[in-house]
Amino acid sequence: MTDFYALTNEEQATRLTALAAAALDAWDGDFDEPKLIKYRENAVFSVRRGDGYRAALRVHRHGYHTDAALQSELFWMSELAKAGIDVPPVAPSRNGRPFVHVGVAGVPEVRQVDMLGWLSGAPIGSAEDGLDLAGAANEDLYFKAGQLAARLHALNATIALPPSFTRHSWDANGLIGDNPLWGRFWELAALKPAQRDALHGARAKAAAELAAFGGKADRYGMIHADLVPENLMNDGGRLKLIDFDDCGFGWYMFELATALYFIIEDANYAALKDALFAGYRSVFSLPADHEAMLPLFLFLRGTTYLGWVQTRPETQTARELGPILIARTCRLTADYLEA
Repeated sequence: MTDFYALTNEEQATRLTALAAAALDAWDGDFDEPKLIKYRENAVFSVRRGDGYRAALRVHRHGYHTDAALQSELFWMSELAKAGIDVPPVAPSRNGRPFVHVGVAGVPEVRQVDMLGWLSGAPIGSAEDGLDLAGAANEDLYFKAGQLAARLHALNATIALPPSFTRHSWDANGLIGDNPLWGRFWELAALKPAQRDALHGARAKAAAELAAFGGKADRYGMIHADLVPENLMNDGGRLKLIDFDDCGFGWYMFELATALYFIIEDANYAALKDALFAGYRSVFSLPADHEAMLPLFLFLRGTTYLGWVQTRPETQTARELGPILIARTCRLTADYLEA
């Protein structure tokens, strides 16, 4: 069998589509053929049942999350839904399981597969193309994004996590330790020596500042960790949230920095940032000294994307966005070192 990981993205996607079709046997009803929507960490497919029900079927990246971690992600999503947050509903399999294990010829490993109910609406933008709307309309959306993030963070005080709950941590070790969650960003081959030196300097500064900041409940807890434009769904002005694959424990300012990272070059960035923070403060506390740490958390967010590119250089996303991410993160690194 041809090495799956030596195939092109399109060839891999073809094989994963066959796996997705086989997985549908675990759910009640007759479904149409899965249609690929996105293939990055996971392969996400749109599926429709004969009665019109639409869902997102996720074929997970092998080895990215343990079964316990995926179970925890789906538990947290369900708890958020119960609290009134607009997130995709978990659609259990015929046997009542939140996900199943499926293997097919052509894909070397058995994969975790889950199904989530489809959320109406459209992404407010993308990493590649920026925001779809302009001016006051976007400011309103970012005010609501701030409110949404704050509601998530506030729920940390009321959602009781079971003893079996386990998710990765976007803490100092996971961001700038010896082996960060998304890879040793300073080893990215495309970096110039001066850029690598600046990253090392900022990494040392960040370690000291994060240690001093600490992880009290007013600043650290479960976060979505991927509050980017394509995961914020605008449904007639109502904002909904998808893609909890990266959720874990982390700083609330890291969440807000994530919401800003891909719009930092938008001409209206200052107003969007102010709207995000204003929306957040309308729901949950955000002390001024926490907001003042934004340069640190923008730097940290940028390093995760460099690590992602460093560990996945063969992907189309890494090839297309790599140079942009390097340039942006190195500017943010310089800003942080000067702050």
